[in-house]
Amino acid sequence: MIAAGLELALTRVHYHVSRVSSGLSAQSALAAGHYDLVILDLGLPGMDGYQVLESMRKAGSLVSVLILSARDALKDRVRGLDLGADDYLTKPFELDELLARVRVLERRRSQQASNSLTIGDLQLNIDSPEVSWKGRSIDLPRREWMLLKLLMQNPQRVCSRQHIQDALYGWGEGCESNAIDVHVHHLRRKITPDVVLTVRGLGYRLGVNS
Repeated sequence: MIAAGLELALTRVHYHVSRVSSGLSAQSALAAGHYDLVILDLGLPGMDGYQVLESMRKAGSLVSVLILSARDALKDRVRGLDLGADDYLTKPFELDELLARVRVLERRRSQQASNSLTIGDLQLNIDSPEVSWKGRSIDLPRREWMLLKLLMQNPQRVCSRQHIQDALYGWGEGCESNAIDVHVHHLRRKITPDVVLTVRGLGYRLGVNS
């Protein structure tokens, strides 16, 4: 019930969520796709959260990990952090606090100092689906907003089609072959034609300069 509630809450604030219910499923999802954050329970069947975390770090994964657990003893928190967790929150918890911690980890990962991204005349609020271009507010549906946020968080990087698909569509979720092209087309139409540049054979990158 907690996992389902978290999935709904995170989706409402424009995160894309893949929810799994066992340690082995978590391993499979992490191996198959690109993720920015893992919210990890410790009491998982078959393979517990500590084992999942340890295997991630041994494999070289740098994905941010927030442990969310009813285990509130000092030794449990210390063990989780020593194994490579970035944060540890105990149950019961307040949703607003969890979302704030998620935003902190997101800022840390992208080296942001605030909850807004500004590049040139383009501004995006990561707390809500607010985007403006040259002072003009632009309404974007969830996946277009997610794509723009991904590109703005990696302004010097070419994002491959697979990377974008993993960020916009969860593990096991279907994606039409031209879906990414459609999202890019809509961003160019709504903002400016050169907001997203195509790097032939490699993927896409942000076209707006600081």
